Amino acid sequence: MTGEPTLIDAIDALLPQTQCGKCGHPGCRPYAEAIAEGEAINRCPPGGEETLARLAALTDRPALPLEQPAQFPLAAVIREGECIGCTKCIQACPVDAILGASKRMHSVISQECTGCELCVAPCPVDCIDLVPHPEWEAAKDESERQHYLDRRARLGRERHMARQQRLARLERERRMERQRRMIRQGTRSSPSRLGSSPQHRQRQMAVKAAEQAVRRARMQCESAQRRDDHDARRLAEAQLEQANTLLEQARAALTPNAP
Repeated sequence: MTGEPTLIDAIDALLPQTQCGKCGHPGCRPYAEAIAEGEAINRCPPGGEETLARLAALTDRPALPLEQPAQFPLAAVIREGECIGCTKCIQACPVDAILGASKRMHSVISQECTGCELCVAPCPVDCIDLVPHPEWEAAKDESERQHYLDRRARLGRERHMARQQRLARLERERRMERQRRMIRQGTRSSPSRLGSSPQHRQRQMAVKAAEQAVRRARMQCESAQRRDDHDARRLAEAQLEQANTLLEQARAALTPNAP
C-alpha cells in the first residue's frame, strides 16, 4: 500500500462508519485505504453529498455524482413475533448491534445500529425492516443531527474494530484447539512403526502447526511493540507462551522415546 497512514486516517475520519459495504469494500477503513490508493470517492451512499464534498476537498479530486442515491440514516427493526432465532442476522451485523441466541428471539440495539442493511438479506423469514433512525428523526436542528452523525461514526468505528478483534481472537483459539487435538491424537498413537506411518506424519504436522503458531505470536508481539500497544503486547505474549507450550508437547509426541 502506497498511501500515507495519515491520509488514510483523515479519509477514514470523514466516512460515516456504517460499515455497510456499499462502496464495494468490507468496511469504511478498507474504503479509506482504497481512496488513498486512487479509488473513486463517490461510492458512499450513507455519507451522501456532504461527505463526498469533504472527500473531494481533502483529496483535491472532482466531486463526481454519487454512484448510488444518498441514504438517510436508518435503523433495523426485527418483527420479534416472526423471528425464528436463526442467528444469521447476528452473524451479519458488522457492529454487534443485535442481541439474541439460537432459537431465541432477536432484537436490535437501536442506539448502536448503523443502518447498514447487512442483516436484511440473510434473514430466511424476512422479518427485518429498515426505518428512519429514531435519533435522526428526533433531532430538532442541524446541530442535533450532526451530533447524532458524529456519535454514530464514533460508535460504528469502535464496535466494528471490537468485533474484528473478537472474531480474530476466536479464530486463534479455534486454531490452537485444533493443534491441541492433533498433539493429543499423536500422543495417544502407538510409538511403534514410526517413520512413514500415518501416526508419525500426523505428529510432524502437529509440530509444523505449533511452529507456525509460535511464529505468528512472535510477529504479533513485535507489531504490538512497534505500535507501543501495551494491551495487545500482553495478549500476544500470553499467546506466545501457549504456542511454545504446544510446540514442546508436539515435539515430545514426535519423539516419545527420547531421553
